[in-house]
Parts: sequence; C-alpha cells; structure tokens
Amino acid sequence: MIQQTLVLIKPDGLKKSLTGNILTRLSETKLEIVAAKIIRVSRELAIQHYWHLKESPFFEELIKYIQGELHGRKKVLTMVYYGEDAIKRVRLLAGATNPEEADSISIRGSFGRITTKGIYENVIHCSENEYEAEREIKLWFKPDNIIYDVYETEVKELKNIKTKVWKKNENENK
Repeated sequence: MIQQTLVLIKPDGLKKSLTGNILTRLSETKLEIVAAKIIRVSRELAIQHYWHLKESPFFEELIKYIQGELHGRKKVLTMVYYGEDAIKRVRLLAGATNPEEADSISIRGSFGRITTKGIYENVIHCSENEYEAEREIKLWFKPDNIIYDVYETEVKELKNIKTKVWKKNENENK
C-alpha cells in the first residue's frame, strides 16, 4: 500500500550533526522524499503535534525539547517520505521510542539517549499510523510544499492574507 509519513530530525539530531547519518539510514527504505524543510517550531505547533501527550507529567519538557530550547538548536528538519508501506519501513529503521529499548542498529538505538532528567533524546520522529501521518503532515506542511497531492486538496481564493515576501533590492530591475 502506498503511504506517506512525517519524519522529523529533532533538534538534538541537528546539534549532533547526525542529519547525514540519519538520511543515509533512511535511504535504505527506498522511499521517496516528497517534501522537506527546516523550520523553527512554534509553541503552538509543538502543542498541536504532541496534543495526545498533554496530560503527561513530561509534556512541558517535551515541548521545550522539540522547540530546541534544550539544545540551542531552535529548528527541526521536517520531511515527508512516500512509497510502499512507508510508515512501517521508516518506523522499523527508527527503532523504539525509548533509545534504551531500541535495537542497537536502529537510528534511535545508535544515536539516541535518555538524559539524567529522563527525557528521551531520540533524534527522530516518524508517524505512528496512517491517521497520525495525515494529521501530522497537514500540521507541518501546506499542500503546495509537497510535490504530490498526497491528500485531497481544493483551491480557495483567500483575501486579506498577509505573507512575508522578499524585499526588492534597490539595484534590481524595477
């Protein structure tokens, strides 16, 4: 079954310069990257992403973690992987959420750790199932950011929407 899954290289993975290692491991899936961007994670996005853990005692630490406040890297690399059984294939390579329980050859088993405060620094996030994949991809990406229509879209005309654009340089042709 053709699927898509969200993959995040978290701030600890970026701080430790593991991006290349993680992408190399993910290439073993033979899946296609159909969207990628580096972003600063707002508190609102972090809360929406981890909404299902909001009652957990570690929720605030988790929000700080994904925002990069614990690592001085206030960014994540976010991607959508696409292809046959994408969710299962990526999760198999990622390994268990708890780095100590993850197979030593998995991404989390190789590069993750648990801090002395008990926070799982597991360097990567991947969607758990199809429902979560859709919810997460729609949170992190707009349809135009993805090279395929992985979910149904519609065209709407929006008025009075402000957006940041590149400022014209005075030396540019007018």
